[in-house]
Amino acid sequence: MSDRHQLTDSDPRAQGSDVEPSEPVEEKAAPRRRRGRRIALIVLLVVVLLTGGGALAGGLYYRSVDKSIERVDAFEGVPEESRPQVEAKGAMNIMILGSDSRDPQSTGGSRSDTIILAHLPKDRSSAQLISIPRDTWTAIPKSKEGRGGRDAKINAAYAWGGVPLMVQTVEKFSGVRVDNVAMVDFAGFKEIIDALGGVEIDVEQGFTTKYSLIGTRTFEKGRQTMDGAAALDYARERHAFPDGDFARIRHQQQVIKAILDKAASGGVLTNPAKLNSFVRATSDSVAVDKSLSLVDLAMEMRGLRGGNLTFFTCPVKGTGRVGSESVVFPDPARSKTLFDAVRRDSVPEILAISGK
Repeated sequence: MSDRHQLTDSDPRAQGSDVEPSEPVEEKAAPRRRRGRRIALIVLLVVVLLTGGGALAGGLYYRSVDKSIERVDAFEGVPEESRPQVEAKGAMNIMILGSDSRDPQSTGGSRSDTIILAHLPKDRSSAQLISIPRDTWTAIPKSKEGRGGRDAKINAAYAWGGVPLMVQTVEKFSGVRVDNVAMVDFAGFKEIIDALGGVEIDVEQGFTTKYSLIGTRTFEKGRQTMDGAAALDYARERHAFPDGDFARIRHQQQVIKAILDKAASGGVLTNPAKLNSFVRATSDSVAVDKSLSLVDLAMEMRGLRGGNLTFFTCPVKGTGRVGSESVVFPDPARSKTLFDAVRRDSVPEILAISGK
């Protein structure tokens, strides 16, 4: 099974357009809570748990770790009357928000650079991870502080109202109810990858990035082993590609999949000592909503393996400009079809829509 797929009617490469970094929002961004390494690889940890982390389910030690994980009030002030109804009881939808606090390309402002809606079916036999481009032009509800209430890039919701407004915005955009929230700082990939001894990445085309941890870095086309610094540079780059942020989304998905493959093949999941070290190294870097138990989730998903994970990107029509901003235009019809299938927990339809 392919690990990624981008749904577009018109490829941004053909348009010759680039998805530029998100411009600072017009209103002053909310102060950013700097967690440093305390916001970390929740994507990795959650999916590692899903793909064989059932070993974590036993023992008071792991329960105590779960209780010590940082919690965020993700649903504070989110009006229940405006939220989508649950259509498939037992299925779970987790909104994963990612940022990169040490990205040299960051231009300031509090925002979420990565937005993933992870769907876990009722039978927990698979997982579908849908990336929503951060520059997607959509309606942002008004926050309780009175910010928003207009069309903007989807990641402006985080700047205007933090996690609760992101929940409202993603629910309004997709029509899918968000059950839980997890947060990640992609800069933390470096330490985890180095702990694994590097990962294997198949580079789709050669390129050079000037926004590197070492100044500049050139990536040759083909399969190669990357250490943490190289993989982080690879996952960050967008300016070297005609399709900009779409390329970065693909590369982030590649790196996540490579980490999972290496963790499984390297015996981390089956070796108690290695697994214990992994948990100790990452547990103080996790931030989730107040109701999510990673240990309970691991118990539910202990039969799932990496081959049942699917990564793809939300359907879009292409890119363009709204005023001075470079934006991504969603495809309303195809997005509705996709998210309707997610809402009904129809995995065959989700995979068919994404081309799997």
